[in-house]
Amino acid sequence: MIKHEFKAESKRLLEMMINSIYTQREIFLRELISNASDAIDKIYYKALTDDKLVFNQADYYVKVTADKANRTLTISDTGIGMTQEELENNLGVIAKSGSLAFKKENESKDGHNIIGQFGVGFYAAFMVADRVTVTSRALDSSEAFKWESEGADGYTIVPSEKAEVGTEIVLHIKPNTEEDNYDEFLEEYRLRSIIKKYSDFIRYPIKMDVTGQRPKEGSEGDKPEFESHVEEQTINSMVPIWRKNKNELTAEDYEQFYHEKRYGFDKPLKHIHISADGAVVYQAILYIPESTPFDYYTKEYEKGLELYSNGVLIMNKCADLLPDYFSFVKGMVDSEDLSLNISREMLQHDRQLTLIAKNIKNKIKSQLQSLLKDERDKYETFYKAFGRQLKFGVYSDFGMNKDTLQDLLLFYSSKEKKQVTLDQYVSRMPEDQKYIYYAAGDSIERIEKLPAIELVSDKGYEILYFTDDIDEFAIKTIMSYKDKQFKSVSSGDLGIESDAEKEKQEAEESGSKELFEHMQQILSGKVVKVKASKRLKSHPVCLTSEGEVSIEMEKILKAMPNNQDVQAVKVLEININHPVYQSLKEASAKDAEKLSLYTQLLYNQALLIEGLPIQDPVAFTNDICKVMV
Repeated sequence: MIKHEFKAESKRLLEMMINSIYTQREIFLRELISNASDAIDKIYYKALTDDKLVFNQADYYVKVTADKANRTLTISDTGIGMTQEELENNLGVIAKSGSLAFKKENESKDGHNIIGQFGVGFYAAFMVADRVTVTSRALDSSEAFKWESEGADGYTIVPSEKAEVGTEIVLHIKPNTEEDNYDEFLEEYRLRSIIKKYSDFIRYPIKMDVTGQRPKEGSEGDKPEFESHVEEQTINSMVPIWRKNKNELTAEDYEQFYHEKRYGFDKPLKHIHISADGAVVYQAILYIPESTPFDYYTKEYEKGLELYSNGVLIMNKCADLLPDYFSFVKGMVDSEDLSLNISREMLQHDRQLTLIAKNIKNKIKSQLQSLLKDERDKYETFYKAFGRQLKFGVYSDFGMNKDTLQDLLLFYSSKEKKQVTLDQYVSRMPEDQKYIYYAAGDSIERIEKLPAIELVSDKGYEILYFTDDIDEFAIKTIMSYKDKQFKSVSSGDLGIESDAEKEKQEAEESGSKELFEHMQQILSGKVVKVKASKRLKSHPVCLTSEGEVSIEMEKILKAMPNNQDVQAVKVLEININHPVYQSLKEASAKDAEKLSLYTQLLYNQALLIEGLPIQDPVAFTNDICKVMV
């Protein structure tokens, strides 16, 4: 028996592949089953042009057999088989793929798709086996040959006996070590789980002898005796749901698939079934969940869709198929047009992947818009779970995705007492209203009590309530919607007052200039200005802000770890129509110490109204006591 050596390049590639190309050992079974499927596909291709060859799909299958006693795992198929020359070329030269050559020869023919491209998947067997034996008999040949190797040292090829056309691969499983448990690849339940995970949708039956229990013959009564028995079962589903006609499927079918694939424990709100046949060919089933996974808003959450190539699972989570703002979507994609890397575990970033991702993004947006328009209750359920993620999508990447997402946003309306879209708000704005007004706070109840909303509310203008910490950041990123800018009710100029009202206000303020300057000195470093308020009606005092950072944004930024102590530029506004203003004027004229006391009290009251912390609570309580005495 002559032992052949692998070529030097092949030997190095084999050593590298066993140790580093594949990240998970269980992949070996996926590769060998895929090769077996390819071998059957090749007969199908030949039958398209050979009238003498009849392809009866029921005659073709893959069989997986474990023998614990002899530590062997056998994968056999009824495919096209290999001649001695093909064994030499395909298994003796690593990275020379017989499937790839066959695919090129038959690429113009319709029919099944050949999966293998690189000719390296077979050698994944050496990750779990210390000896691999391949016995094969080619179609239209009466001879069989046996290829055998113990790894990088080389291989032998000798004549053999095989009754049927096809290939049988026997792996002698490695002994266990302290670090590695190879016994798992001889366990029936483990092999079944690997087949279901990676090869469930191979189009031919994958069979195994499965151990079960049945009542013994003659065993009767309330407690029958059971005995073990072995029967051959088909492990894989073969026909994936995404390749079926949509008209054949019901909502229950899609929901069952959702739960079978363990995409979530909830009931999906909506599914999207895509069968694309254009610049790139692919099928997909996508789901919009009803509720958030427990870890969704954490760093541990991993987005992505399952990725298949011709029914073979390539990646559990392909993150490149989903933008971050749609990371809640679950589902799968199957395509023959993807450029895979050598291990078929990762994708090359290419045009096909980009096209699929773009199409999926548009399909998801379209489905959400349809929900929003036609099934508002369902959309609001979705939005309660994932609206925050859409807002993050608006804010992230410097607002690059705001045009995609802004019409999907909802905010609570002061007028409607429910959530509304920006389009709904703008469509009912009075002609004289210049801005889209909003107020930010911890809750709807708290916002409704803010002094700053009085003037806008009295004018009859609708106010959007921002209760999420991301809301104001997202809106500042959008800047304007349908040519209407956003305006906080706490901003300096609300754009509401007429010229006459402004002149009257300025006249009233002129008599208070000295008082407010004095109060500003008392609050030096805390506010940039004290002024008469144009927005207050019944409340005595409020804080407003100037510049890009609002008071609510300051609160949020300060609550973040490693905050940069970002401060809003604060203005203290006094209601000159409130009795407290007269008290301030009297103190200014007669008692400087009392003016200082009143000023500090009003400032701390304004802080409390805004939900900001008082710097010195003890001094505040002492000031209150001074007023009471």
